[in-house]
Amino acid sequence: MNEEQKAHEGCFCHGAGPRVSNAFRSCWSEATKDHFRTSRVEFWKGLRSLIDEHIERMSRTQKKGSTVPVE
Repeated sequence: MNEEQKAHEGCFCHGAGPRVSNAFRSCWSEATKDHFRTSRVEFWKGLRSLIDEHIERMSRTQKKGSTVPVE
């Protein structure tokens, strides 16, 4: 049994995952890779914007304590 077989012995896919990933990497053009990379960046920027808006809203609508008369 060689090293690669030993590494994938307990794996259900028997090492097919890395081979499939390499096949997809080689079939996409640089322009396509750049497009998806940019898309991921924009997704995270959008998520950051939602979080920033939520933090701002929570900070702005913060209710102060109620007044209790003391005798």
